[in-house]
Amino acid sequence: MARGTWGSNARGVTDASFYASRRRFLASLGIGSVGAVGSVTGMRYLGQPRIQPRPQISAVVGNERFVAGRPTTPETAALRFNNFFEFAADKQSVVRRARSFRIDPYTLVIDGKVQRPLTLGLEDIQALQLEERIYRFRCVEAWAMTIPWVGIPLASLLRRAQPTPQAKYVAFESFHDIDQAPRQANDHYPWPYREGLTIDEAMNPLTFVAVGMYGRYLQPQSGAPLRIIVPWKYGFKGAKSVVRITLTATRPESFWHRIHPVEYGFTANVDPSVPHPRWSQSQEIELGSWGRRRPTEKFNGYGEWVAHLYPR
Repeated sequence: MARGTWGSNARGVTDASFYASRRRFLASLGIGSVGAVGSVTGMRYLGQPRIQPRPQISAVVGNERFVAGRPTTPETAALRFNNFFEFAADKQSVVRRARSFRIDPYTLVIDGKVQRPLTLGLEDIQALQLEERIYRFRCVEAWAMTIPWVGIPLASLLRRAQPTPQAKYVAFESFHDIDQAPRQANDHYPWPYREGLTIDEAMNPLTFVAVGMYGRYLQPQSGAPLRIIVPWKYGFKGAKSVVRITLTATRPESFWHRIHPVEYGFTANVDPSVPHPRWSQSQEIELGSWGRRRPTEKFNGYGEWVAHLYPR
């Protein structure tokens, strides 16, 4: 694992020695710092599979209530750096390994402690009033992005199913298809990927069901056709390629919490004062910025929306 100069040995975060060697390499070519980024970016993606553009999403309403307060991550950087453990343990090869992935026909089941169980096709969800929200995204591995997601509030789907008073938690289950994701044949892991929220977290206005990003439908490596976005929590709380949402009376199991309960808590709120057992969470590295760091904000900067859910 790479170790950053600020004390993180987070997976996927390139260490300081890479940036030093890159500067030396550019200097040897006579490339100054001003023009370096474009040159290195072109070299970095040389030989990688071309990303096929997804269809543009029409009739999307922008939601100006949610302001990220920072520049949007370059689309190419976000599409080529992905945590999707079903396809790869590293970030860069996911785009290649997931390239042909698809769930067709797709159905989303909403069941459990509800009065009206639902089975929805992708076309049913896409026909709803979709909106764009620009959210900060923070990984437990200390890297961050800022993404314009397209989708609907999770609460709007759950209300259609009419939760009963017994519904205290919401569980998410991702796809399970060994033919398309051979890593799922490894029974050392509790496949399929599962995550969960409390009912209050799930019904919070921030919690989002994304079907697209950057104005286009989701790419396979980004969690197509539907993923959950919980911007005040670490990214592993947002399940990708979700096929079932179940409302329960008891706390559901969580993929990473089951594997490493000390390292991956069920609540998993972004908090700079609570370090990961193997690295600090006090700072984050911005994807696509060539190593720019900034202080981590509690609740990823969304405290006004969610702090009341966690009274001391």
